[in-house]
This record gives sequence, structure tokens and C-alpha cells, in this order.
Amino acid sequence: MASTTNTAQFGIIGLGVMGQNLALNVEDHGRAVAVWNLEPEWVDRFVSANAGRKIVGTKALPDFIAALEKPRRILMMIKAGDPVDQMLQKLAPLLSPGDIVIDGGNSFFKDTQRREAEWRAKGLNFFGMGVSGGEEGARHGPSLMPGGSRDAYEHVKDTLEAISAKSDSGPCVTYIGPDGAGHFVKMVHNGIEYGDMQLIAEAYDLMRKALGLSAGQIAEVFSIWNRGLLESYLIEITSEVLRVADPDSGKPLVDLILDKAGQKGTGKWTAQVALDLGIAIPTIAAAIDARVLSSMKDERVTAAKQYGRAEEQYSGDRNAFLEAIRNALYAAKICSYAQGMSLIRAGSQEFKWDINLRETARIWKAGCIIRAKLLDSIMQAFDRRPDLPNLLLDAKFQADVVAAAPQWRQVVATAATTGIPIPAMSASLAYLDSYTSAQLPQNLTQAQRDFFGAHTYQRSDRPNAPFVHTDWQSLLNGEKTGVKQ
Repeated sequence: MASTTNTAQFGIIGLGVMGQNLALNVEDHGRAVAVWNLEPEWVDRFVSANAGRKIVGTKALPDFIAALEKPRRILMMIKAGDPVDQMLQKLAPLLSPGDIVIDGGNSFFKDTQRREAEWRAKGLNFFGMGVSGGEEGARHGPSLMPGGSRDAYEHVKDTLEAISAKSDSGPCVTYIGPDGAGHFVKMVHNGIEYGDMQLIAEAYDLMRKALGLSAGQIAEVFSIWNRGLLESYLIEITSEVLRVADPDSGKPLVDLILDKAGQKGTGKWTAQVALDLGIAIPTIAAAIDARVLSSMKDERVTAAKQYGRAEEQYSGDRNAFLEAIRNALYAAKICSYAQGMSLIRAGSQEFKWDINLRETARIWKAGCIIRAKLLDSIMQAFDRRPDLPNLLLDAKFQADVVAAAPQWRQVVATAATTGIPIPAMSASLAYLDSYTSAQLPQNLTQAQRDFFGAHTYQRSDRPNAPFVHTDWQSLLNGEKTGVKQ
């Protein structure tokens, strides 16, 4: 299959489902697309299945490169990790200064930083771009989070805007920042997604266990909630999932799915990076822990038999408790987004990316998995105060959380007394209470650290004075020489 020199405006490497759908998306918008895949037969099948489209199939990388207009614009949709480095090693000698290669996989942002620096030294442009929206988004409009050279971005901006999802606030793509900024934002997006999914799962669990609702009844509740403050893609699909019947048994299919959740690593990276940057993300961390615990199915079954614990049903007003769950879910969701946005701010400051948080919220409004009505409120919060350190400090969100708090506390207390685990909702409430507490018990923690390890501490009555160390044993023995600078 011979290619025609310089006939394609965009190139796609990797013809998995995401790569194929993005290639068709690009072609839909008037660009001829050159494609290449490690397995040549994949190229043949894709070209044959799309006869008549402006798709240039190539079997050899030199032919693929030759088919592209300069500066060459190439999107890789391949597995993250070593395959990306191996492909870049093959591509670099074939490219010319100014050419642009975009990694659209879920690569770790520090790998992207390294690769971008290496390519910049060669006069080549490398982008790490988060792509959210799954197969459907890739085909009809994803949310795109590119990070790399701002000047190079101008050469791909038109195409990325054309293929991205569109909301009432514009194309769901923006220049995120230099080197690893795009993949960092996508990583945090996925962390927020973990938190959101866990919070929804906990609301579902409360409804089926505490209230004894069927899958169909819970589906109707979520459908109603999706017409209000909780309107979002994840609430919408939850309602749809709960309505699907198993073709064999006729039972709700969700009831027949084993309760062991998987994960691909971006959530874990989010938690690790948050620890490195000193940002608390307890809702997201609880969601990760919940997936880990879910994977321990055999141990959990054994423990359940050994403890003989059974969840109790709620005995109060069911409709009132449903409303309480709704408010708890909404408030906890605000906390999950607050943690994620605070982490993006911290990463932007640490790596000097100058990420615009308002724009980040804007491009998540369509196409991506966490698209939600809440993002309009987040945009407005950053409009009011671009340097807002935490969403909980915004007056609108403060009012929402304060209004929801009494019922939120009722839900957490009820879950505790009935034995229904809601780790993310509980973690969100603890986050709120900790963040809004002027006095926390870590004065005792500091005293303990100084006692056993001479780690020093600051005095509350002299907060600007140097750290001090106390010889605690001397003071216990009645000596007065215990404090040392």
C-alpha cells in the first residue's frame, strides 16, 4: 500500500479502538489522515473498512512520515511506558526540526517531562496530551488536555479544537502548560473520577442496604437526581446501568457483577503525587482504598462469616433519608473536586506551569468522564477569584456545603450505626471538618515527635520564633532546663 508524499495533514500511530476513532474524527473535520500500526494487517483492515475516506494507510514508518505535510503533526495512541520510548526512538531520526509528536496515552507526567526535554534538545516538539471520553468521546468529541510548547500548540490548535467535544463554553481543549502539564491534569482528572465513582457507589449501597430499594427503584432515584444539582455523565450512566437486565436470568445485571473493581494506575499516581506535594486528597485516597479492598473478595467473604455482621435497615422516614443521601453526595462531590483542583494548583506552582484552573474546569464540561453541571459553578468560583486556594473558600460552595452538612452528618452517622461502609463520604466530611478547624490535635503530634525524636516544634504563643526542642524527661523530673533552641 503506497502512500502519497505530503498528502495528509495529520498522522495517527496506533489503531486500537481509540486510535481508529480519533482518526475518523480527524477525517470527519476535513483533514486527510495518515495511519500506521505495528501490525500491518490492522492498517489494511482499517483502510478497507473506511474506503472513500481521506485515509492514507502506510506499512513502513518512513512512508508514514513521508505522507505528512510539514510541520508534521503526529498523534500516538499506544500503550504507556516503554512502548512510547521505543516508538519515539524510531521516529526521531525520521523527523525534521519543528515536527510535533503527541502522546495521547495515559503516561506518567514525569515521563512526559523527560521526553519533552529530550526532544526539545533535538529541535523537535513533544506533547503529552490527556484524552478523556473513552471510545465514544474519541469518535465524536473528547476532552483534550495538551501540554508542551506553546508555540508548537498553535500548529495543532485548529485540529484539536475541531475534534474536541463542544459545550456552551466552547471547544473542550485548551493549552494546559509546558512539558508534563497536560498529563498531570489528566492524572488528577482520573483521581477525581475515582472519587466521584466511589461516592456514587456509596449512595447506591445506602439505598439498597439501608432502604432496601431494588436496582430499578435506585435507577429512578438517580434519574431524578440527574435533573438537578447532581446532573452529570456518571449519574446518568449509573441510572442506565441499573436498568439493564441480564439476558439469561432476567435479574438486574448489576446484581450479578462480582464486586471486585479494577484500576489502571492513574488513581494511584494521583495519591502518590499528592503526598509528594503535601496536598490532602482523602476522598480520592478512600476511593483507591475501596477498590483495593474490593479486590480482596475471598478474604472479605471469610471475614464476613467470622464476624457474622449484618447491615441493618434504616427505620426512619425513607424519603427524608433519600434527600439526605442526595445532599451528602453533592457536598462530598464538592470536596472531591476541591481536592483535585487544589492538587492541580500545587502541581502548577511546583513545576511552574501556570495552569488556568478556570479553563481546566471549562474543558471538562463535555466529552470527559467527569463532565457535570457542577463544573459551571467551579468556573464561576475561579472567575470570582482566580487565585482561590480551595473551592471550599468560595462563598457559593460554602453556602451549599453548610446547607447540606446536617443531612450529610446524618448519613455518615446512620451508615456507621447500620454497618454500611461509606469511606469516601466519611473522608469528605472529615476533610471539611479538618479544613475548617482553626485548632487541630497536631500540637500533640508535634509534642510526641519532639519527645521521641527531637524533631522540634513551634510555640503557638511565639509562632514566628525559631523552632525549639524540649528535653521532656528533664521537665518531668522537675528540672527547669528542658527547652533548647
